[in-house]
Amino acid sequence: MEYQIRALQTQDLPTLVDLCRKHAEYEQASYDPVNKEKLLKEALFAEAPKLFCWVVESNQQLVGYASYTFDYSTWDAGMFLYLDCLYLEPECRGLGIGDAIMQKLKTIARQNACVNIQWQTPDFNIRAVKFYERIGGIGNNKVRFKWDL
Repeated sequence: MEYQIRALQTQDLPTLVDLCRKHAEYEQASYDPVNKEKLLKEALFAEAPKLFCWVVESNQQLVGYASYTFDYSTWDAGMFLYLDCLYLEPECRGLGIGDAIMQKLKTIARQNACVNIQWQTPDFNIRAVKFYERIGGIGNNKVRFKWDL
């Protein structure tokens, strides 16, 4: 399968919102697409972006995305890259695209003097857990909480 990993463009936003919906469905989570295109545009294309995003394109169709932020770790006393989302359409999994994305993230993290890359995946997503372990990821047993406001 031929593909390219490229920066998200504004015209990709409607498809990104749909990929987010599919990602949430895959992770058995709820997702409300209302106003997401506008809010994502503001976060991604601001003068000082809060979020960064790449898309995976194949045959002029978007088939996946990866989004990330930069944050500061108190324990490490340094910046880290946080992989917020990584989603590939089912037919694109197992083809090395995830590896390519993770390598790009590693390069970006090093260019930004990050001490590490952090991410999470649901514990029931065994395929993702195995992938992340295979590339050298180390799991931390924690329970992630959220507080809706």
